[in-house]
Amino acid sequence: MSGSAHVVDLLVIGGGIAGGTCALKAADNGLDVLTVVKSADPRNTATEWAQGGIVAEGEEDPPELLVEDILKAGDHIGWPDAARQLAELGPDLVMELLVGRLDVPFDRGPDGAMAMGVEAAHSRSRILHVGDATGHAIQRKLTDALLAHERIEVVSAHMAVDLITRSHHDPDPSRAYTPDRVLGAYVLDEKTGEVKTVLARCTVLATGGLGQIYLHTTNPPSATGDGMAMAFRAGLPIRNLEYVQFHPSAFFSAEGERFLISEAVRGEGAWLLNSHGERFMGRYAPDDMELAPRDELARAIHEEMAVTGHPCVYLDLANHHTDGLDIPARFPQIYEFLRRRHLDLARDAIPVVPAAHYACGGVLVDLDGKVLDVRGAYAVGEVSCTGLHGANRLASTSLLEGLVWGWKAGTACLRDVEAGRSAGLAPVYERIPPWDSAGCEDEVDPVLFRQDWNSIRHTMWNYAGIVRTGKRLKRACDDLGYLGHRIEKFYRSTRLSRPLLELRNGIVTARSVAEAARRNPVSLGCHYLRD
Repeated sequence: MSGSAHVVDLLVIGGGIAGGTCALKAADNGLDVLTVVKSADPRNTATEWAQGGIVAEGEEDPPELLVEDILKAGDHIGWPDAARQLAELGPDLVMELLVGRLDVPFDRGPDGAMAMGVEAAHSRSRILHVGDATGHAIQRKLTDALLAHERIEVVSAHMAVDLITRSHHDPDPSRAYTPDRVLGAYVLDEKTGEVKTVLARCTVLATGGLGQIYLHTTNPPSATGDGMAMAFRAGLPIRNLEYVQFHPSAFFSAEGERFLISEAVRGEGAWLLNSHGERFMGRYAPDDMELAPRDELARAIHEEMAVTGHPCVYLDLANHHTDGLDIPARFPQIYEFLRRRHLDLARDAIPVVPAAHYACGGVLVDLDGKVLDVRGAYAVGEVSCTGLHGANRLASTSLLEGLVWGWKAGTACLRDVEAGRSAGLAPVYERIPPWDSAGCEDEVDPVLFRQDWNSIRHTMWNYAGIVRTGKRLKRACDDLGYLGHRIEKFYRSTRLSRPLLELRNGIVTARSVAEAARRNPVSLGCHYLRD
């Protein structure tokens, strides 16, 4: 991508499993695709960080069983049609694309058949893994396929600034009376500092999640809610942002380091112990114990830490695992991470705390990933709200959701691109102004950045975290509102950079989550109200 203006059939913002699958399918259908990735390495995505597995089809496992598990985990407010689509299309897509085309090396048993694991709230063993680095294996194969495709251009170290919409950027006032359309995005080239105008007949948000707005998170540093914030500023519909899932077991250290300890560790039999060495889940979820849904586990750990006054609990696989389990081979990434910190997963109880893990809500889309009531716009993966997760996400469905909705969007956008061509968008494109950076000359002050991020993260953790109250949420909205006005003023006078854009997106997303939580008086799933 060169020059200050660029026109493509399809712009995909993000290169994880959702955006990558969408780009691959669209390019297979003959579209010219530009994929924009924020990180310098196009493989460095949220998918790359996914330790857990991906849902496939187990033995005696009809789609209806998976639908039931998904809806139950989501406290029965999920969209049944979305759950059925995932259950009916997902396992076949795993075999067709990930196994057949990309040759992802999923674990196999002694008989050569793919090994199926069980995880929390699943009624069958149906989870495929590549050790404890399933996302890493998928991302490597997917990125290689994107880079090799003749119709896909992948540009890294480029960050979308804002979506271009007809209602916001077309200077013709009469366009305000027609249905809105997303026309592309302004994109910052981090290497040159230039903001490029990328015009597209279809635009796909695939930017991942928002975990970095919280003090503790399992998400990569890039998960600053970029897509949520761009969608909010563009006026796209957003739903269910109050449902933020907290993973029960992130590695805890007093120095602040966090690292996901996959729930597959609990699936292999690990127990949760408090600081007195007691197995405590029997007091909170006696039927499911450590395999209870994530929100129940996170709240139980939160409560146990409050009762004991200890800053963490402990995950003990060393004494409670399946006979014959080769722990270093089953969890090589986790084992090596802990070994470098003088802990042994096969011998020691590991200190863990809950951490923000997954946004169940996002940009509202249909079964094709198309944004409702807005032309030319799609959202796939964690940035979207498909209705699949309801109030809480079932384990190992996120990678599969990205795969299914990415595939569906890659197919559906072909029709939109053809409609856009026939609609004659060229005059509209010609009216879109270039990015205006006048008055944005101040340099970034890193002290201000750190302080603002600290304010966002502590406010969200304390007031809009695992356990919420009406008073806490009101305080969060008030404090974040004041900080938001200050950051926006700062943004409008400062030279564009990735840290500046991430801070701006972080405060917009944090305010959106807190306000959604405050508006919802019903305690359900991830949105737990003590009062």
